[in-house]
Amino acid sequence: MAPELGSYQYVTETKENLDWADLITLDLSKYGTPEGNKELADFLIRAIREKGFFYVKNFNISQERVNRQFAMGREFYELPLEEKLRYVPDLDNGKFNGYTPAGRRIVDEATGLRDRIEIYNIPKFNGYFPQDHPAPVKERLEEVEEFARSLHTEVLDPLFVLLAIALELPEDYFTNIHKYEEKSEDHLRYMKYSKYSPEENARIHHWGRGHTDLGSFTLLFRQPVAALQIKDHTTGEWKWVKPQDGTLTVNACDALTFLTGGYVKSTIHRVTVPPTGQQHVDRLGLLYFSRPHNDIKLHTVKSPLLEREGYTQNEFEASGNPVPTMEEWTFAKQKWQRTPNRSYADNAYRTATILPGFKEKVYDELPTGSGTVSVSA
Repeated sequence: MAPELGSYQYVTETKENLDWADLITLDLSKYGTPEGNKELADFLIRAIREKGFFYVKNFNISQERVNRQFAMGREFYELPLEEKLRYVPDLDNGKFNGYTPAGRRIVDEATGLRDRIEIYNIPKFNGYFPQDHPAPVKERLEEVEEFARSLHTEVLDPLFVLLAIALELPEDYFTNIHKYEEKSEDHLRYMKYSKYSPEENARIHHWGRGHTDLGSFTLLFRQPVAALQIKDHTTGEWKWVKPQDGTLTVNACDALTFLTGGYVKSTIHRVTVPPTGQQHVDRLGLLYFSRPHNDIKLHTVKSPLLEREGYTQNEFEASGNPVPTMEEWTFAKQKWQRTPNRSYADNAYRTATILPGFKEKVYDELPTGSGTVSVSA
């Protein structure tokens, strides 16, 4: 019998008047009728073409279940470091399920200050990913599995149907390449950003540099410590993402960009220093990363809309290089992301060739004298 989880107390939201992004909200209570689906599909494609991030509400997962996942994440991070280190995978070769300790990246060249970001990834429960877990997770593994599976049925499957409708494809096109039962590198994540001192924050400017995620959609549960910023696709301006009650924040990722020849834009985002009134607390995140099946080749799909709009080749196809499978893409980018002891001031690292035909890009410039790093998903 697992011990009782204590209640989870969220940090009070900031009162500062930040430059918030104006994001679309998809109301999934409208999902399931031809009229509702058409309206939501129009909203979705506009959101991921213009902004990249959007909110989802009424997704049929209770706040109590969400709170319990945050509480499990809190309990995991309260474990002694030596216990957490038992669950570190082969990070140097791109493995990512399990625990990634803080301190692998240099965030300030002058002082040698390192990152304080910890990650615990839990893969899909479909038989392909045997993994041992520490007690806070292992004792409640059935609950974690039920929660992860519900994110597919209640959130991701509807979003993939809506995306297919928007692109004038068969409605099951994207759900057929994102089945829970198939082998893919989806994972649930508990993620902790430990606080810095005011003096350290003044030096590092951002906790994580601008980046894109490598999969299909990333689901981010409401996090009241304001720190997430997105780069507006239209204006190029950085905007804060406001935590909204009862919503998920969702962003489109690299795999959808490849599959749509660049029509769906992978969202550029970063985690910056929180407002002054929230800098004294740690920031715990709950996320889910969705990815196509490992054996899917990332060719541009044959969509009537994409054909009409001229989006018929992605970067690999346009360069004449081999188009990778999702597995090849995932582990190439993960290996680059998890290169130890790298500084964001290293231009060779920042613009490395991940695979022939694809070079990383610089999404935000370094402030003078800074040496911060990119932390991607």
